[in-house]
Amino acid sequence: MSVLRSLRLRLVAYAAGVVAIVLVVAGIGLTSLFSRHLERRIGSELDVHIAQLSGSLRIATDGALTLAREPADPSFSRIYGGLYWQINDATSGKVLRSRSLWDSALALPDDALEPGTVHAHETEGPGGQHLLVHEQAFLVSVAGRDHDVRLSVALDRAEVAELESDFARDITPALALLGFFLLAGFSVQIGAGLRPLGSVRDSLADIRAGRKTRLASNVPSEVAPLVDEINELLAAQEADLVRARDRAADLAHGLKTPLTALATDIARLRDKGEVAIADDLDDLALRMRRHTERELARARVRHNRLAVTVPVGAAAAGIVRTLERTPHGSGKVFQCDIASDLNARMDGDDLVEVLGNLMENATRHAQSRIFVSAYSADDHLVIAIEDDGPGLDKNARAMVLARGQRLDEAGSGAGLGLAIVRDILIAYDGDLDLDGSGHGGLKVVVSIPA
Repeated sequence: MSVLRSLRLRLVAYAAGVVAIVLVVAGIGLTSLFSRHLERRIGSELDVHIAQLSGSLRIATDGALTLAREPADPSFSRIYGGLYWQINDATSGKVLRSRSLWDSALALPDDALEPGTVHAHETEGPGGQHLLVHEQAFLVSVAGRDHDVRLSVALDRAEVAELESDFARDITPALALLGFFLLAGFSVQIGAGLRPLGSVRDSLADIRAGRKTRLASNVPSEVAPLVDEINELLAAQEADLVRARDRAADLAHGLKTPLTALATDIARLRDKGEVAIADDLDDLALRMRRHTERELARARVRHNRLAVTVPVGAAAAGIVRTLERTPHGSGKVFQCDIASDLNARMDGDDLVEVLGNLMENATRHAQSRIFVSAYSADDHLVIAIEDDGPGLDKNARAMVLARGQRLDEAGSGAGLGLAIVRDILIAYDGDLDLDGSGHGGLKVVVSIPA
């Protein structure tokens, strides 16, 4: 199934895109917030170091700088360890540095610092390190002499970048897991949102199967306009079908009177001894009558009304009573093996049309017996009509079942009856098959979904 043709997959794809964008933006935002927090935290630690150094600073009368207590952080003792301090006395020119600076010095900008205020700078450190420097100026009076002291603490920014990178690595799996659950939630939400469309599809299947005539109206407001439009279309189509059926019925009924008159004329021709002409006209009249019956059956099937439950045995018994009074059925034995509680889910007229045509055809070709049976098998109603007549060989049966082939091509009117049956069965998703009968003739098997 193509993603472009699946609304569900398209919505999931859009949701995945939105989730991916949101997670990327969230990751960038969280990393930025972490960096800002880290900058403030590091700045606070550098300020603490400045406070500790200023509290430990001692200046001798000769200007020598010493510390009463070295800072506790071991990074100050590790050469080029990334954490440095430096004390400059501009008055005496003395400089005191951390062991980590070894033989280097902090390159500080030549600017005037306001005493007591912490200033932040970016500078280059040992080995090309990029340093963040916090510094503060003090005025220290020793033996009546003011010393202009500049105290600086620096940190290698590589350590900050490493912490930021570690944070990004740690947060990536968490964001990926969050994205997975968000996408799963979106999938559930999309499925719930599309469920009404599934109910509309099921209702359309019920309409096609004849179980309903309209879509259910208890749908969400977003789907309701579509349902209303479909229901209006169904109503308009039903009205058109009714009118078409009525016109077909009017046409068929309009032909009945001429056909009746033609039958009278055929009888008069036979009385006058014009038997050949009478037979030809009788065959033409039969064809016209069967064509009319087929169009009436088609019009009725296309009307698409709800199917009802019809007893198969009762319908078959009524047809038997009619056929026994016909010239072909007089004196022949009809044997029906149908349970009284066996029903067909189809229109009653359609069932009679199917059984009537098949049983009439069997009566026409049977020598003395016609067998009708019905049973349920695999959610289908199976009806079998057999006779003890000459039957059809496999090639003839295949020709009859082939599209466009009819038994009446040689002059018999039976083919149109079979065509009517097939038209009706197609409307009910049924099937028709021809086989040899165990009684010697033809066996016609009808299968209708139950």
